[in-house]
Amino acid sequence: MTVAGRSRRWRFSVRPTPRAARALKSLQLPAFWLLGLILLAGMARLLEILRADLARFPVATTSAIVLFALYAVPFWLFIASMDFLEREPPLLMATAFAWGGAVATTAAIPGTQALHDLVAKLISPAFAATWGSAIAGPTVEELLKALGVVMIVLVARKQINSVLDGMVYGALIGLGYQVVEDIVFAVNAVALRGQGDGVGPVVATFFLRGFLAGLWSHTLFTALAGAGIAWFVVRTDKPLWWRLGGLGLGLGLAWLTHFVWNSPLFADGLGSGAAGVLLGMLGKGLPALAMVLALLWVARHREAHYYVAQLARLQDPRIATPGELQIMGHGHLRADARRYGRARCGRAGERAVRGLQTAQARLAVELSRVDRIFPGDELLVHCRDEVLAQRQRLVDLGHPEAVVSPMRPAVPRVVVLGILFAVALFLLIWQAIRTMNAA
Repeated sequence: MTVAGRSRRWRFSVRPTPRAARALKSLQLPAFWLLGLILLAGMARLLEILRADLARFPVATTSAIVLFALYAVPFWLFIASMDFLEREPPLLMATAFAWGGAVATTAAIPGTQALHDLVAKLISPAFAATWGSAIAGPTVEELLKALGVVMIVLVARKQINSVLDGMVYGALIGLGYQVVEDIVFAVNAVALRGQGDGVGPVVATFFLRGFLAGLWSHTLFTALAGAGIAWFVVRTDKPLWWRLGGLGLGLGLAWLTHFVWNSPLFADGLGSGAAGVLLGMLGKGLPALAMVLALLWVARHREAHYYVAQLARLQDPRIATPGELQIMGHGHLRADARRYGRARCGRAGERAVRGLQTAQARLAVELSRVDRIFPGDELLVHCRDEVLAQRQRLVDLGHPEAVVSPMRPAVPRVVVLGILFAVALFLLIWQAIRTMNAA
């Protein structure tokens, strides 16, 4: 069976990046130069805004930039790890982040205000005061962020080869937007307080927008839009109406989740006190978070299983044993295998397991790019030899197979850590709401 035939087994099809696709080819595309000009204009405008803020409140602005830059690091690492087998080019990931942070934000500031004023004029100022942000925010901001994913498609179409890729680029655009918007809000909070260049409002904004709203904010919204756009781009085997339906669903869900979050629904919480406010926030944000995580789980496993099938068709235990194939498509099991290697052989064992996993992933990706395997294919031979070399490292350490421990707990480590993180975050948010008097 060919690779194309195997790909049809999965609902979320994977269309591997052709070998002929090279970054330098993007220089020949008008969209590349258009993207560059738009990014330069957005960055110039963003620097102008930050320069003005630094002139007024140097300490507060610097604190906001540092805090939210550090805040972005774990989100970036998580988003990058979503596609752990066929990783995205770092330059494209940075481009997506820059679009969200420099282009979408600077264009959304006047655009959102203009639409808000239009709602007030067409309906009423009272309606705009209540529902204006729920209408103007999603309409303008989600459109601008989705255009960022479209630009990525225009300059690097071959890199969008699965729904997961669209989610990665969409999430990075949303993260860039979220970080810059939070910095602007933090500085505005300092100005509204009117007590000089203090960091108190910055810290309050950091907790409010970073922790209370950060888990169900722009990163999630644009991940949904990116999934819809990638569905339209990748599923060329489907009728046009079906692809347009997926596109519309992704964009519509991005708008709807943003609308619900900005809306006055549950504005005063569900009940009194901090617990009521927290329940109101969870009622608005948790469905969006659950929906995105479910979509991520499906898209991630479909893509991973596709690449696992590339190694499985070799039927060579020197390349990948049956036990390794079983864990290759699961990120937490791969991590458990590295920990098992460390437990048996120290850091050298962990590095050797990681090296084998990396070499196997590289070989799987290269196998997916060819319909037939030819003995003289130099690139495939190189990737195969790298796998065999990493295998020999494990054999020399007395740990010949990169698998999980047979004594592995029944409850996966990732589940335990996830529950502990959720409980700790829940308590942190609750305490923050109580400290701020549920305001």
